[in-house]
This record gives sequence, C-alpha cells and structure tokens, in this order.
Amino acid sequence: MKVTVEYLGYIKQTLGVEQGENVTLKDDALVRDLLSTLAEKHGELFQKSVYEPKCSDLKPHYIASVNGLLLNQLNGIETKLKDGDRVVLMPVVTGG
Repeated sequence: MKVTVEYLGYIKQTLGVEQGENVTLKDDALVRDLLSTLAEKHGELFQKSVYEPKCSDLKPHYIASVNGLLLNQLNGIETKLKDGDRVVLMPVVTGG
C-alpha cells in the first residue's frame, strides 16, 4: 500500500525535504511501521528530532495526524494505516 507523508514547519527544513513524499508499506502496516521506515530513510536527523525506532511515541515536540485526526484521537502509533492515507508530521505549536 502507499501512504502520503507531509512535513510541516521545522521538520521540513531539518530534513531538507519537500512538503511530502509517498511511502510504500506492507498492507497491514501501523503508524509505528511508517515512522520506523522514515527513521531508516532519513537517518539520524529524523531519529533525534521526530521518532526513534523502539520508542513508544513521537519525540515530545512533534505530533502526527492521519487523515486529519491526531494520533491521540486514534490508537497512537499503533493506528492501522490503509492505502491512500495522508499522514502529516508537524511540530507542536505553542504561543501566548
């Protein structure tokens, strides 16, 4: 299956990637599998900034959504993906 991954904010600049990329995964993949694939592809910068394989969640300053729903509204990184899903990785925005 293929999913589209979009990067917003600082992560896009950190990794030096365009806004999005298509990623091919096995049919029963979870968000965790996608993040591990991205960590392998983008290497140390991704692992230090966003997600390190074997961790139970994204790094503290990042959030992700699947088709517009935040992971905490779903099943976290154990959320099952399906063909055509759109995953967005973005920094947590705070202000005041």
